Amino acid sequence: MTLTDLLRRAEGKTLEFKRNLQSPQGALKTLVAFANTSGGTLLIGVEDRAKAVCGVKNPLRMEETVASLIADSIAPRLIPDLEILPWRDVHALAVGIHAGPNRPHYLVREGPERGVYVRVGSTNRRADAALIAEMRRYVLGGSFDEQPMPELYSEAIDFRVASEYFAPARKLKKRDLATLRILVRHQGRDLPTVGGMLLFGRERLARFPDAWIQAGRFGGKSKGKILDQAELRQYPITAIEEAIAFLRRHIPSAAEIGAVRRKERWALPQVAIREALINAVAHADYAQQGAPIRVALFDDRLEIENPGLLPFGLEVEDLLRGVSRLRNRVIGRVFHELGLIEQWGSGIGRMFSACEEAGLAPPLLEEVGLRFRVTLRMAKAKQRFEADATNRAILELLGGNGGHTTAAIARHIGLSTRATRTRLAALTRRGLVAEIGSGPRDPQRKYYQARTNGYGGK
Repeated sequence: MTLTDLLRRAEGKTLEFKRNLQSPQGALKTLVAFANTSGGTLLIGVEDRAKAVCGVKNPLRMEETVASLIADSIAPRLIPDLEILPWRDVHALAVGIHAGPNRPHYLVREGPERGVYVRVGSTNRRADAALIAEMRRYVLGGSFDEQPMPELYSEAIDFRVASEYFAPARKLKKRDLATLRILVRHQGRDLPTVGGMLLFGRERLARFPDAWIQAGRFGGKSKGKILDQAELRQYPITAIEEAIAFLRRHIPSAAEIGAVRRKERWALPQVAIREALINAVAHADYAQQGAPIRVALFDDRLEIENPGLLPFGLEVEDLLRGVSRLRNRVIGRVFHELGLIEQWGSGIGRMFSACEEAGLAPPLLEEVGLRFRVTLRMAKAKQRFEADATNRAILELLGGNGGHTTAAIARHIGLSTRATRTRLAALTRRGLVAEIGSGPRDPQRKYYQARTNGYGGK
């Protein structure tokens, strides 16, 4: 990958820019976070805000310094991909980090308990004990909800309740509890798993006090004024239905008169709401303590938020491509049997399709703190940017691999450099064009077609 390819992207989960290494601690945190999350590239010699390429003074010495810093400061050991990238008469250093198979990686000076970091958007966050434990489970190929609970007995699972939930799909037999891993054989005894207790445990909330849904209806666009609230503490499948009923009472609706009957139409598509709720319950990190799943309805949007980042190695863009990695295998297996989950990785696609068919803005998917949030927006979808003939000519010119200066673009479209600069600034603000140079006054700075995320962020 060339320096220009990197600069055409925005900083985020897998990319960060650094002017220099005068304060190496921040860069080391980033490298640890990359290794613990989805990998990434640290680009040294670039101003992070303006994308101004300043370069590094002695790239070979910088390469050696970075290699030594990583070897001395990070454990377990990381092997970076170091590449010196030329740009005009200077060089930048790209430090590529692969997602580590030996997670969790940590800063030696802070230790294995406080020195573990993960990447959240374009920031680094210190991992707590629950997140560190999840990293270790991920390396071993296990999931939290598959773990046995040796202090309990099989009777802790309410078979009658489980049978009632399965009744519409099929008759549940006791031997099915092992197949579904609601129960697991451990040290000669049949024990409930974490997932079994979460789904059908007699004392599920005593064991997992945060495994419930908090629903709220707020007046306006902030949480300053609460109009209604509910604590949904039933078994998860019932709690999902209760959350939908809560939203039904508060989401504006209108009547559509069809050829035969009257049909109610919500301001948000029910399919998208249901998929977002099911995903939140199925993918929540129940090892985290302190906050339940949250459903917050505002005048202009619905936010559904669950504890836990995306599974390691997964990015928001992967979700749009149908890539799925289930955090809770027991819950996912049961939901699939009951028809709540139709096909792995298809829920996000249905959410986006439902919003598009309703003429609404696409859902916004984001990691916030150590939680994952889906926002369904009531606003109508913005019309696609319709460029005029001049802007189309600019975008067509920049569609190739090479960049162009303001003067070259001005000659191509037949405008003055000042008028061209105004158009380029507008296209840059829209995220359609990337400006790359050594600074805002660089007469040789060039413009390229930008590479965007495209997951509902704008």
